[in-house]
Amino acid sequence: MRKHLVIMIVALFSAVSLSAGRYAGDFMMIGAGVRSLGMGGAFAALADDGSAMYWNPAGISQIRKSEISAMHAFLYNGLASYDHITYCQPLPSDVTIGLNVTRLTVMDIPVFAESYLIGTNVDERMNNSAYQLPGIPDGEFSSTDDLYQFAFSKHLHFDLSLGWLFFDIPLDLYAGANVKFIKRNILQNQGSGTGIDFGFKLRTDLDVLFDWDTLGKFDFGLNFQDIAGTDISWDTYSEHKDEVLFNTKLGVAISQPIQALDSEIILAYDYDYVYNGSNHYGIQWSYKDLGALRAGYYDKNLTCGASINLYGVGVDYALVTNPVGITNRIGLRVNF
Repeated sequence: MRKHLVIMIVALFSAVSLSAGRYAGDFMMIGAGVRSLGMGGAFAALADDGSAMYWNPAGISQIRKSEISAMHAFLYNGLASYDHITYCQPLPSDVTIGLNVTRLTVMDIPVFAESYLIGTNVDERMNNSAYQLPGIPDGEFSSTDDLYQFAFSKHLHFDLSLGWLFFDIPLDLYAGANVKFIKRNILQNQGSGTGIDFGFKLRTDLDVLFDWDTLGKFDFGLNFQDIAGTDISWDTYSEHKDEVLFNTKLGVAISQPIQALDSEIILAYDYDYVYNGSNHYGIQWSYKDLGALRAGYYDKNLTCGASINLYGVGVDYALVTNPVGITNRIGLRVNF
């Protein structure tokens, strides 16, 4: 008897866009890294570690030491696991390259006979994560989604002259791109595709702009994802193709030192244009270089996180709540 998968894994839509479960490549919308999730996904302007290969590839040129980072996420009350590992290597001339491997795994997906679909409601199966079909499943299987990325970024510094009556504005420009290979496995079928992302970041000193010594920095980021069009081609008889939608991430951030407390506060905002748009808000308070606390908000969901940094090693944690369940992420960063 022909089998049908009747459990729709609605939990696998984005931790950055909760409406993402309907389209190909949405596992890439979950986002990489831990710090970013703790700030509600407002990271396009701040991206300055290995996870920048997702948020804004231009940001990896801010990494001035070799860095290895890894992350493990328990998605939606253990329904799925999400892992990634990155390596970034600075090169001469303010150039940095990076490699990233990301995997999403969904285990123990039940398969029911077609007869169990009779009399059931499609909308309820798709939208109610607690919905259970009657009977015993005929079997189970697992699915995996893999993402491989190679990134390149260049840092440029220059002073923008406003004329002899005014002053020069110091600007740091970061430009980068990544090439990615996507591989998906569902039951006996495989799909694959390639894509390109391009991003840039701009940073300036607010104390120079406003002639106020205690002010911090302003960051602006823009990331164009899948700019050349990305299709996932399946090895089915019909040679079916799924389209990965083009997305633009726009972000701004203000970093303000608090000298009396040896600390810094960062306020960040991102806007994603895909899926009718989504807003992301984040805040971070850090003490020296020893640790940080974070909070964020997106799509009516609250997030939080924390970091501890000692001797070039950083441990990050983040949590996000949503209607499907709690997501926990833990990460490790090593600079050498």
